[in-house]
Amino acid sequence: MDKEKKWTQLWLTYSPRQDMGNGELVKYVSFSGFDRKHPIIENAWAELVKGVEGMLGITPDIYEELSSDDIISSEGGTQLCGGLKVLRQAQGIKPEGYRLTEKDGILTLNAADEKGLLYGFFHILRQIALEKTLRNTDILCEPDNPLRMMNHWDNMDGSIERGYSGNSFFFDKGEVLVDERTRDYARLAASVGINGAVLNNVNVKDQATWLITERYFDKVAEIARIFEGYGIKLFLSLNYAAPLELGGPDSADPLNEDVISWWKDKFSEVFAKIPNLGGFLVKADSEGRPGPFTYGRTQADGANMLADLVKPYGGIIIWRCFVYNCTQDWRDTKTDRARAGYDNFIEMDGDYHDNVILQIKNGPMDFQIREAVSPLLGGLTRTNQMLEVQVAQEYTGQQIDLCYLIPLFKEVLDFRTYCSPDTDTVADVVSGRTFGNKLCGMAAVSNTGNDANWTGNDLAAANFYGFGRLAYATSLSSEEIAQEWVGMTYSNDREVKETVVRLLMGSRNTYEKYTSPLGIGWMVTPNTHYGPSVDGYEYSRWGTYHRADHMGLGVDRTDSGTGYVRQYHEPNASRYNSVEECPEELLLFFHHLPYTHMLKSGKTLIQHIYDSHFEGVEEVEEMIRLWDGLRGCIPEDSYQLVRERFERQLYNAKEWRDQVNSYFYRKSGIVDEKNRAIF
Repeated sequence: MDKEKKWTQLWLTYSPRQDMGNGELVKYVSFSGFDRKHPIIENAWAELVKGVEGMLGITPDIYEELSSDDIISSEGGTQLCGGLKVLRQAQGIKPEGYRLTEKDGILTLNAADEKGLLYGFFHILRQIALEKTLRNTDILCEPDNPLRMMNHWDNMDGSIERGYSGNSFFFDKGEVLVDERTRDYARLAASVGINGAVLNNVNVKDQATWLITERYFDKVAEIARIFEGYGIKLFLSLNYAAPLELGGPDSADPLNEDVISWWKDKFSEVFAKIPNLGGFLVKADSEGRPGPFTYGRTQADGANMLADLVKPYGGIIIWRCFVYNCTQDWRDTKTDRARAGYDNFIEMDGDYHDNVILQIKNGPMDFQIREAVSPLLGGLTRTNQMLEVQVAQEYTGQQIDLCYLIPLFKEVLDFRTYCSPDTDTVADVVSGRTFGNKLCGMAAVSNTGNDANWTGNDLAAANFYGFGRLAYATSLSSEEIAQEWVGMTYSNDREVKETVVRLLMGSRNTYEKYTSPLGIGWMVTPNTHYGPSVDGYEYSRWGTYHRADHMGLGVDRTDSGTGYVRQYHEPNASRYNSVEECPEELLLFFHHLPYTHMLKSGKTLIQHIYDSHFEGVEEVEEMIRLWDGLRGCIPEDSYQLVRERFERQLYNAKEWRDQVNSYFYRKSGIVDEKNRAIF
């Protein structure tokens, strides 16, 4: 990005808003029980002042405590002058939580700790931005997930793996960047409750391996200090083979004493230079990355060795479960990549030490628009685990096509695993409610970059915002989150809010309609993963097949197929095993079916494919019409940028429609009942 061009502040723009009686409640602020010089408190106060000045034109004053001097006389007697009273409440509120109440003109914020105060201030600013009165407020907010993290796939050369919003604002040409944008990123993340961030790509290579050396300690430590001032713990992705690449032993065997000694010395050095580092994220034994399997060891051996060495410093090891054989033979119909995560980790359940977290993708494949929930979530019962989702739109439109992902995340969180009689949803599991885990939560692959608007498409910022809000409060609905984001980002005008929320809420289903049907997934252009290539991966080593022939399509994962269905608890296993009971949106994920198979809608499978792809294009055309109706109601630069993205989305949707429909027409020889143009 041109350094002279300033980036936007997204939902923290703080443009003027109607007062709604809130000005009286925030013009005076008193603190009790908090050190005003604490970095988080200083940043929270600065944010409150900035927001209130921008939205209400008021500069809050600080009082040490509201007293009799703050009582003013009126003809009806005496009353307290309005103000915000901030108190530390050590008991009755969970860590990072807060309670906000208003009575007799006094708005009281009780916070469990500094992070709770910060989130409470952002709650106040959010209500002001949404033009909602704080009068008669009485709300308790506590985080549902202990860890709420962003994973950045940023590389040291400035590129971002699966990045669609420009280059990195953390790295450039082998250097670590620290500037005002670093602080603005921390503000944005903290405003939605993010409390952890992994700085660099999980595929650690070249100069990124050296982030744990003297070459980069000063700059990384500076970022860690900035993040800590906003309640965010900094993590680094770790190269498991670092000993071999940084002059250590000629091995990375986790049971080798020389390797253990090397890591012990290295972590002593790292935590001395970056004392507030949260720990490390590790990707091993996947896509050609070395790991414990290289030395005949288990994943637990590798994770535990590192975890034991960082534990004295309060560090944790987050170990990704993205481990599978990427040399699969397409002729082999029994080997199933979807099985790999469960097969590789379930037998080690309970073997991991207490400061290890297994980070599990929402599905068993790779962030598809529709796939089954990973059976590891709820399958593991004695291991710390957290859910990983992808806010970056790798397979879902790459921030060109609109695809609001919060409904997808909600479906995953609400999924019943049947791992316990009561608290058995994925949300229960990753929050710690099911098994009592204290190290757990949610992580997302970030969609940010150094584009002026941070996320490439202005509307894609709703996914960053939404993930943070959902990770903090999983009970929020997708629509509530969308309404918040629109009101804070654009305006609270009824037409604007209704239209943009409608666009967001329908976008995931629209994208699914014109891409891959009924859970089959993939069919994307290899490597770039944007646009259609129906057979692009069909004969590859990656195990991402649709198995289409002249009779039908789908992957048989039933008892008579790969047996993947048996990785689920009952009744899910039997439900997925049955064609009649399997949810239709996942039908082809679990079954190979003839084109003439009749769906519940009364349509054949092939007609559903034809119809849904035509409908998807029509819905994109309707999205453009709706967006055009907002011209003049939202900033022109935002209107034009999103409008241009919609044009590209329409082209993409038509390509998907025509290529997919033509492919299956040529495979099946069955004509479209409506005689539309299929080539």
